[in-house]
Amino acid sequence: MNRVLIEGTNFENTSFTDPPLGKGDYENCIFTNCDFSNSDLSGVNFLECEFSGCNLSLVKLNQTSFRDTKFTNSKLLGLHFEECNNLMTVFVINSCSLDLSSFNKMRLRKTMFRNSKILEVDFTGADLSNSSFINCDLSRTIFKNTNLEGVDFRTSFNFSIDPELNHIRKAKFSLSSVSGLLVKYNIEIE
Repeated sequence: MNRVLIEGTNFENTSFTDPPLGKGDYENCIFTNCDFSNSDLSGVNFLECEFSGCNLSLVKLNQTSFRDTKFTNSKLLGLHFEECNNLMTVFVINSCSLDLSSFNKMRLRKTMFRNSKILEVDFTGADLSNSSFINCDLSRTIFKNTNLEGVDFRTSFNFSIDPELNHIRKAKFSLSSVSGLLVKYNIEIE
């Protein structure tokens, strides 16, 4: 199958569930209000692309690359990002629903998560050093053996992080959210 090279193209109000997005490289492309749900993006490379108002729920990401990619107001439900090509994976997630997704053992340094619902997401073994979670709901999200050095959690909420199971040196927390570091001790803070 021939791979395509698409540069600087805007895709709007398009369904890529059937037929799927062509295999290849997409550079500086913008996807607006597109539906990728349940599709297969395996082996597709996205370089400096933007996804706005898109549905990427349950998409297959085997060896998919996201380099300098932005997701805004999009559904990213049930995704296994750890299946992506982890080399140079860099993205920004803004105002998205990122529920039930997994980033196991991924290198995600300096990743920006902003104004997003990040519910029941698994960051086990991931390197999130110097990343930011700005105004994010982190209910039931798993941080275990995760590098959280220098991560900014000051405006996020509903997280539970065990300092004994994670690297949290120089991570930033607000006084009102510090109870998320003490959950395992079952103590009352007033």
